[in-house]
Amino acid sequence: MVLLIIGGSGSGKSAYAEQRAVELGKSSPDSGGALYYLATMEVRDQESRRRISRHRNMRKDKKFHTIECQTHLEEISPNPGDTLLLECISNLTANEMYSPNGRKTNIAEQILAGIQKLAKESKNLIIVGNNVFEDGGNYDTSTQEYISQMAKIQNETAKLADEVVEVVCGIPLFVKTAD
Repeated sequence: MVLLIIGGSGSGKSAYAEQRAVELGKSSPDSGGALYYLATMEVRDQESRRRISRHRNMRKDKKFHTIECQTHLEEISPNPGDTLLLECISNLTANEMYSPNGRKTNIAEQILAGIQKLAKESKNLIIVGNNVFEDGGNYDTSTQEYISQMAKIQNETAKLADEVVEVVCGIPLFVKTAD
């Protein structure tokens, strides 16, 4: 199962994604898989420390194993029964574009290759992304490229996904279902 969850900042998408990951992980106890949180946020300042701490507190009793994955998603090697929660595409994209360890080029293609690999190798893959489709602002070239890369990744991931859910005010709205 591949699930893409999008929403605005503070929409409740992370809490919903964690809930779904736990449910999907429990729904197949015979698979022998574990529950993994692929953490993409780099610690850059006090705000990022605060957000990381908040997310750790949200998942502390949910039995996630955390894997730090700020770049090079394709290097993760799950077991066939594992449930993975990738949090989130926006951080991963920014890291690949702007961090010293990032690729700088072919960002969308590299991230999508990693997503496809994880989807094939794991039982469940839940991917969190920000809603980048409603802004319409005028930005500098670098920011426009970042938004373009994220949109490409999310559009292609939506095609791959069994389900696409947008979370608004904590309410999941199903855009694409597994039926």
